[in-house]
Amino acid sequence: MSTIQVNGVTLHYEWHGPEDAPVVVLSNGVLANTASWFNQTPVLSKRFRLLLYDCRGQGRSEHPAGPYSMEMHADDLAALLRALGVEKAHIGGISYGGEISLLFAAKYPEMTRTVIAMSAVSEVHPFLKAQIDLWTAAASTRDPALFFQATVTHNFSAGFIAANQAFLQASVPRFAALDIDAVLALFDAFQRLDITDRLSAITAPTLLLYGAEDALKPPAVYGRIIAERIPHAEFLTVPGAGHVVIWEKPDAVNSALLGFLVKHS
Repeated sequence: MSTIQVNGVTLHYEWHGPEDAPVVVLSNGVLANTASWFNQTPVLSKRFRLLLYDCRGQGRSEHPAGPYSMEMHADDLAALLRALGVEKAHIGGISYGGEISLLFAAKYPEMTRTVIAMSAVSEVHPFLKAQIDLWTAAASTRDPALFFQATVTHNFSAGFIAANQAFLQASVPRFAALDIDAVLALFDAFQRLDITDRLSAITAPTLLLYGAEDALKPPAVYGRIIAERIPHAEFLTVPGAGHVVIWEKPDAVNSALLGFLVKHS
């Protein structure tokens, strides 16, 4: 676990896996950190050199004053890879991190071996904006239990919530540790996301993966928009999973990721 300064911000990053293996980058969801990949790290790092990091405003990276932008995050990732001597990598992420990955792949095709976008969107429709407005209002109360409750039904399927109450309630202390000013800057950056017209620049092999029951970013809406702009993309949905598909159905996700990465390595 290390830090490095790029683009005027200090980023936390971690390497996992063999040094001579192809590099796979995973970018976190908006309220997450590198620990969120606990189901994927031991599996992917057996075959690949896994690079996890917290973007500006997240986790153990620096939390400078906003505003942030998705463009800024993509540029930070490019600078991080250059600083670490990585010329080309598999670029992946979930939700906010999936959106960073899509923009990175469009802007830096020469650095993108493949792109994996999970639970991602390329634009924000009014209903989704209203949901994030609710998160913003809840975060602004600085009450971690209230903030958590405002997000949980958007992030997980009903079945997962019913079966994993203890696991989910254990997230409340993590919400208490969040830097709310940085969270609000991240939410603001997301609300301004509008990259649909740039997706046609993505030439790398692409995997779009969603939970079939994702209520926050429904694949039938947002996945279809992205798939139409990237005709060569593989588009997969995982039955029975909500937005945080990497937690709800880790075996299905890991199988899909490994199959895709091995095929394109």
